[in-house]
Amino acid sequence: MTPTEQLIEAQGLAFTAQAIAGPVHVLRGVDLSVGAGEAVGIVGPSGSGKTSLLMLLAGLERPSAGGLRVAGRDLAALDEDALARFRRDEVGIVFQAFHLVPTMTALENVAIPLEFAGRRDAFDRAAAALRDVGLGHRLEHYPGQMSGGEQQRTALARAVVAEPRLILADEPTGNLDRTTGAAVMDLLFGLRARLGTTLLLITHDPALAERCGRQIRIEDGRIVTDTAPLRMAAE
Repeated sequence: MTPTEQLIEAQGLAFTAQAIAGPVHVLRGVDLSVGAGEAVGIVGPSGSGKTSLLMLLAGLERPSAGGLRVAGRDLAALDEDALARFRRDEVGIVFQAFHLVPTMTALENVAIPLEFAGRRDAFDRAAAALRDVGLGHRLEHYPGQMSGGEQQRTALARAVVAEPRLILADEPTGNLDRTTGAAVMDLLFGLRARLGTTLLLITHDPALAERCGRQIRIEDGRIVTDTAPLRMAAE
């Protein structure tokens, strides 16, 4: 896929969640195109629909309406097994919570997506990914034996180990102090640049959003601003 092609194409994307009080319209007709290799910062108030958008892009939730293609796949047409393969092959996800398996070592946690893919070199590649994030000395440590920053770096290594075309990061520094968070983000942007991966980053930090080449603001389930200069000029 060349940098000029669209990795994400959403038209009229809607998502309605069911609550005790009735349906909640979380996303309301989102139109979004993201080119391969772009870095996009997603900002907006809490509850505006940012995380729901990433969940749809990852195939972890299904749209209530609209069209969505990611990496050439129509996600609405995929069954659960196909969606799992799509995530394994195309998407790396980094959350605010680390979501590491506590009974597995750092090496085993990072190797998970490669093992699912049947890669015989899963542990060699996992070790290399951990060395890339400065954790070559922590391969056999369990999450409970690592600091928060080390756990998030392990989660980052797991997200990029299969060299996905899309990285989705939802407030990845939210549980870290400022210094540790800055170091983790330097790693994320560095890995993304090296791999040429498309990045969508949810953040409340304006400085982090500015590091992305493009910023999108979501309010009340709608995109209200898109700062991509070329896109705005074309429109």
